[in-house]
Amino acid sequence: QVQLVESGGGLVQAGGSLRLSCAASGSSINAMGWYRQAPGKQRELVATITSGGSTNYADSVKGRFTISRDNAKNTVYLQMNSLKPEDTAVYYCNAVVERFGNFFNYWGPGTQVTVSS
Repeated sequence: QVQLVESGGGLVQAGGSLRLSCAASGSSINAMGWYRQAPGKQRELVATITSGGSTNYADSVKGRFTISRDNAKNTVYLQMNSLKPEDTAVYYCNAVVERFGNFFNYWGPGTQVTVSS
């Protein structure tokens, strides 16, 4: 079982920055990432990072957000700069664990990010 603990959300003005953190318990964690869900919308990918450091970003956040990872601490970070009101959402941490050739997804409880205009 993997548990994810997120921190770092909050209220910020447009143009500001926030840094999200997500610490994972457990082992055999493969990829980690961040997803978000705005009111009335589906959950969408923000950014992912593999254990080897390969990253993937949604087009809407490229150049503004940076995902990083500390494998020793099983922690993933999301540095969010130049925030826009449309970035307002609940941000969820995700971890993919491989066990015996099968992949399992785990989710954090979410942290609210609100960007005021």
